[in-house]
Amino acid sequence: MKNKITVIVPATSANCGPGYDSLGLACNLYNDFTFEILDTPVFALEVIGEGEDRLRAGGRNLAFLSFLKVWNEVRGTRIGLKVTMQNRIPLSRGLGSSSTAIVAGLVAANLLTGSTLTKERLLNYATEIEGHPDNVAPALLGGITISYMDRSGAHSLRFLPQKELRFIAVVPDQPLSTHKARQAIPQHIPHQDAVFNASRTALYVGALMSGNYQYLNAALEDRLHQPYRIPLITGTEAVFEAAKANGAYGAIISGAGSTLMAYVDPEKDCDIIAAAMTDAFEKYGQRSTAHILKLDFNGAREKEHS
Repeated sequence: MKNKITVIVPATSANCGPGYDSLGLACNLYNDFTFEILDTPVFALEVIGEGEDRLRAGGRNLAFLSFLKVWNEVRGTRIGLKVTMQNRIPLSRGLGSSSTAIVAGLVAANLLTGSTLTKERLLNYATEIEGHPDNVAPALLGGITISYMDRSGAHSLRFLPQKELRFIAVVPDQPLSTHKARQAIPQHIPHQDAVFNASRTALYVGALMSGNYQYLNAALEDRLHQPYRIPLITGTEAVFEAAKANGAYGAIISGAGSTLMAYVDPEKDCDIIAAAMTDAFEKYGQRSTAHILKLDFNGAREKEHS
């Protein structure tokens, strides 16, 4: 039996504009996690990159917690565990960094214990830990996911768009905690706003599945969460306008923020759009970094070593 494995997990963008807590997509920016079972019952952590000065070993660390959730169910033996993380996804920026740790632990433990658990079971474990499936589903499954909850747990429909897209993720230096972003959203909304979002969410899925991307400009509109979060991210409206003025279909707050993400035709000059978005942030005193991304099709998986 192997006692060491490396898993790669993609960044994710939840909500996708109107699909609050239900839509999500995976993109080709990755965190790598190596899990090694130790003979002595200790926890050890090595972090390279994002979070190296903040993350600690232990049962509250999401990578350890999720790994042990599966290990304890399947094997039930006490172990030590060393986790090595190579983190490229920024923390507290709406790109699913916490979901990568959750999904990595679950997938690694499942692989090391004989792959006895289905992806649906892993999705439910991930949702229990994260609280909602919109980020963990695409991290686990890849592509674009429509997730929902019922009495039996979390479920996700994965699909791929009809045509290629680019996603320009502009990450400001300003972090935004998910807790603070959720607090900004009111408990109740007008019925007309619910209708507005239902139409835009349906249009989003329909446009991507049919290849009629001219509808994305309208499909990315939202009234459930973005109007309440825009004031928390300085310069958001200017960045949105810059993206569209330079050829993007539209732009949204990625997850809870603070990353802003534009949807772009691959034939457009993504570098020009990215520069316009970062310049717009700069005018509001926000330094930012742009990533030009593609959709990840595969989700979390074992990393093949050359």
